[in-house]
Amino acid sequence: MSEVAAHTFCPIVHQDRFIIVVNKPAGVLSHPNSAKIDPKIRCAFEGRYDLDQKCFDGPTGKVWLIHRLDQDTSGVLLAALDERTAEKCRALFEANAVQKHYLAFIRGCPPPQDTWLDHLSIAKAAGHVRTSVLKGRPPNAEMRYQLLGHHAGHRLSLIDIALITGRTHQIRVQSASRQHPLAGDDVYGDFDLNRRLRQQLGLKRLALHARQLTLKHPASGYQTTLKAPLPADLAALAQTLEFKIV
Repeated sequence: MSEVAAHTFCPIVHQDRFIIVVNKPAGVLSHPNSAKIDPKIRCAFEGRYDLDQKCFDGPTGKVWLIHRLDQDTSGVLLAALDERTAEKCRALFEANAVQKHYLAFIRGCPPPQDTWLDHLSIAKAAGHVRTSVLKGRPPNAEMRYQLLGHHAGHRLSLIDIALITGRTHQIRVQSASRQHPLAGDDVYGDFDLNRRLRQQLGLKRLALHARQLTLKHPASGYQTTLKAPLPADLAALAQTLEFKIV
């Protein structure tokens, strides 16, 4: 299902009576960060957004946002079509009962698989959020990954990430702290590498994609996997690097 509905201009990957799931493009906000958002910047769903209720009030009714993705990250984004369903979905996220998988293109070649544990600290200043790793503190951030492919010529690898916790900029910061910054990351990344990738491969964005969510459907209770295919730019990058995505 890929048509655009009045709820959203984003590609829809699943919709039923209770939930709507979109493949959010990079550059699109999950929700407005304030009431003074630039009207030229699109959000994942249509309508006025209530920051307290985490709800869009659009032309065809209300949509409750369940979680968020960074503006520069593409991929699967879940919303509910009624308040009770929203409460059930949010409870699943709070209970860590949702499996989240991402695809990331990173610099260098890490071991075939690993678990990364860190203590992340988040600071806000001048309208920006920055996250850093604090050494010697109990971990509050966890992710696991598997290496899917490596291209020696471009010094790039593709990893599949199981995100156990969901801290702000977590994947970007944990990767960068191990000298494997994400391709296209203009905050924590390798700026020389980004410039080269832009010139040689046409990469103009953060190479991070939320590929799937797995959770119990809030109405049926059945285990449900919601997938968002790679957008054209990252799919082309994977093809150029001869990375196979299963």
